Amino acid sequence: MNHTLYAARLGVSRGLHEFRQGVASSDQWFNVIMALIFLTVLIFQRDATVDGTSFSLASVTLPSMLGMMVALGGLVGVSSQLSTSKEDGSLLRAKTVPGGMVGFLVARIVQVILDTLLSLLVILIPGVFLVNELVNAGITGWLTMLWIFALGLLATLPWGAIISSLTKTMQSTFGFTMLPVMGLTAISGIFYPISAIPDWLQVIAQVFPIYWIGIGMRSALLPDSAMAAEIGESWRQLETIGVLGAWAILGLLLAPTILRRAARRESGSALERRQNLTMQRATSG
Repeated sequence: MNHTLYAARLGVSRGLHEFRQGVASSDQWFNVIMALIFLTVLIFQRDATVDGTSFSLASVTLPSMLGMMVALGGLVGVSSQLSTSKEDGSLLRAKTVPGGMVGFLVARIVQVILDTLLSLLVILIPGVFLVNELVNAGITGWLTMLWIFALGLLATLPWGAIISSLTKTMQSTFGFTMLPVMGLTAISGIFYPISAIPDWLQVIAQVFPIYWIGIGMRSALLPDSAMAAEIGESWRQLETIGVLGAWAILGLLLAPTILRRAARRESGSALERRQNLTMQRATSG
């Protein structure tokens, strides 16, 4: 069997195993808490309607939240996992094993995909019962949601890996992912229609994937009459494919080179320096 394919198979198996371990761990309380927060927001939005439509604000917010979770999974999820792997030496160990880097990266990708999917289900399943408008999405809507999910991860996963490769500590990785994501979320029409914000902020939002994943999810789960609240009163699916595809292609072209350079910098002395720095921070804190 081809060594690369064998390493990839081992990576899939490892990713599945680590996902199952994560589901059984206390880390999943974060998903539960986030779901409760989001569902509370939806409850308060059920009686408000979107201007120009008869739809509740909750029915527009829920699909947008799902889009935000995809972006968080792709950017923050993979970057935090890679940063953790650098801190605990997993990346260095993978580098020393034939085919280890392939298996390592495949495992991270599999785990992030499954973690993100679980996060969506934790919000979507109870959300459907709260938001009646989503019940009639139909098979076409659910299929659209699947390709938006896949394309959204393709557009964000490589960039999460790139950011992690360029940063030295978990704290700096978090700062370069979570904070920009929250800022872009605020202007991307996730919690209220994007048409309500100034035009220049709308332009900025449309450059980045979060807006396009959000509108893609809305196009999947809402009827066409909800387009009245969108820019140009259109779901803009061709533009969604174009922008997310461009981010995916550029990220996939850049990520392998940057990841290889980051892996070459990994050494026992570099790991020791990071661990000493972490211990110093813990002691001083």
